[in-house]
Amino acid sequence: MASVRLHPRVDLCFRFRFIIPASGGMLVEKMAGEKQSEAKLTGMDENKENTTDETLGLEILQIIKDSQQQHGLRHGDYQRYRGYCSRRLRRLRKTLGFKMGNRHKFTGKKVTEDMLTDNRYLLLVLMEAERAWSYSMQLKMEANTEPRKRFHLMARLRKAAKHAEQLERLCESRRVDAKTKLEAQAYTAYLVGMVQFELQEWKPAMEAFNKCKTIYEKLASAFTEEQSVLYHQRVEEISPNIRYCAYNIGDHNAINDLKLMRLSAGGGGGMIAEKLEALITQTRARQAATMSEVEWRGRTVPVKIDKARIFLLGLADNEAAIAQAANEETKERLYETLLAECRDTIQAVREEIKADAKLRERAADGEVGKVSNLQYLHSYLTYIKLLTVVKRNESMARVLQVKLKEVQPDESKRSPRPQDLIRLYDIILQSLMELSTLQGLEEDRTFQKEVSLKMLVYKAYRCFFIAQSYVLVKKWSEALVLYERVLKYACEVQSKAKNLNNSLKDLPDVQELITEVNAEKYSLQAAAILDTEDVVETPQQQVKDNKPFCERLETFHLDPSLLGKQPNLVQFPPDFQPIPCKPLFFDLALNHVAFPPLDDKVEQKGKGGLTGYIKGIFGFGS
Repeated sequence: MASVRLHPRVDLCFRFRFIIPASGGMLVEKMAGEKQSEAKLTGMDENKENTTDETLGLEILQIIKDSQQQHGLRHGDYQRYRGYCSRRLRRLRKTLGFKMGNRHKFTGKKVTEDMLTDNRYLLLVLMEAERAWSYSMQLKMEANTEPRKRFHLMARLRKAAKHAEQLERLCESRRVDAKTKLEAQAYTAYLVGMVQFELQEWKPAMEAFNKCKTIYEKLASAFTEEQSVLYHQRVEEISPNIRYCAYNIGDHNAINDLKLMRLSAGGGGGMIAEKLEALITQTRARQAATMSEVEWRGRTVPVKIDKARIFLLGLADNEAAIAQAANEETKERLYETLLAECRDTIQAVREEIKADAKLRERAADGEVGKVSNLQYLHSYLTYIKLLTVVKRNESMARVLQVKLKEVQPDESKRSPRPQDLIRLYDIILQSLMELSTLQGLEEDRTFQKEVSLKMLVYKAYRCFFIAQSYVLVKKWSEALVLYERVLKYACEVQSKAKNLNNSLKDLPDVQELITEVNAEKYSLQAAAILDTEDVVETPQQQVKDNKPFCERLETFHLDPSLLGKQPNLVQFPPDFQPIPCKPLFFDLALNHVAFPPLDDKVEQKGKGGLTGYIKGIFGFGS
């Protein structure tokens, strides 16, 4: 019988077909999902690649934005996007028959103008540029810990710019429409600007970015408002890079624009984010050289630590940025940034205090009871940190109060509860307690009165929301007592605030709280009366009893559970019942009984010697 031998490649495919269900199911499922996504994206691209019999079109910006959002860049995963670009290149080459050699040898091949019979050739070059760019961005993230990768980063970024220039040259053909030509020029200018930006060649980078910005602005003005949204977004992405280049060239007024751009970013990152933070810190460091002291609560303290100077100079800018924040998310991010800088500065001052030998000799110099300048500076920075924590939690509490009064349309989402606000006010009270114990302010009566007044205000609000939580569980008496406590705190605040008028300007309105508490008290009393009537009527209708049915035959209750699938008829398994067991007897008196002597009844044995022994053998003695 003749044997059939398969080609190695066919045999490999045949064997792989049976291996997939056992070990590669997940891979097949992933590839199938990617195929479906690719099919949808290809259908979209076909609509975007405005192809006619005479001209070729490709919506470059739309295609790359859609691909980036669907394949990793929404979460900053450049490695995933790079893998997608590689797989799509492979599929495009296979579809177009654009082979780069064979299985034994690689032969480089470039797309030429004569090949432009299909707009997918332009898409092929675009994907090559995107693959190189995504690889460079991946290396940029890794270069923070491995500086040697920066050389590879620059090589891939130059490669991306080279592919973009090739795309621009191909789009100069008469077969390509005008819109695609302009988009190719803008795309090339953007990548060239990125290369110059990384090389810190500020002037060429600024020229390239300005060219890109101008083209996108012209394209945005030529189309409808819906079509121009993408171009305006691209212009907003480029603007920080242009201002950064302008600042490095010599336009020092650009730093204010950069701060506003960072504020409006709303927490977004990007390539410019790290450089922008470093630039702002560098600008503050230059200004810090002229700062020598700070005054707080009537005492002037010299500031010799550079980190403390930089932080105190930027404090006003940070507070202004928080006040101008467009939304609560941006404000929260700025609060966290300010707190992180404050903690680092406090740590630097704390280390300086430990290294200061004069502080240890304070008692010997006759300065007992007086806080040193470094310790007072530490108290001032701690005051800033704790006050920022109070403001941040108060801002979060205001947002939660608004959401608490709103009706949530989606019941599946967790709605805010009064317990969330109680936790925030606990943190505020803890921070105020720490404020009152700062070194150097123990004897400051005005400061202590201000802190105690603030604590009363926040205690009133905390007590109010504790009462709200009791109302939700229908504990009317406890809630009423807590409302009375709120009114007591509020009246105490109003009486003490007459001497401290300036202390209430940043605090919540106590009079508004009093009005709200009075309204809640009336609502609570009405709800308590209605709830009492419901309790009286309930036993006549239905009473829930956990006893089995066999144990309550003498009483009538409406129990719908008896008609259900699991009626409570008898208790099963039944409880154990005590039964009598066989008694055990223990003879405890045996050892104390005296038995009578039996010697007279015992037969005495005779002493016969050998004669008696012989008689015994033959039976004569018996």
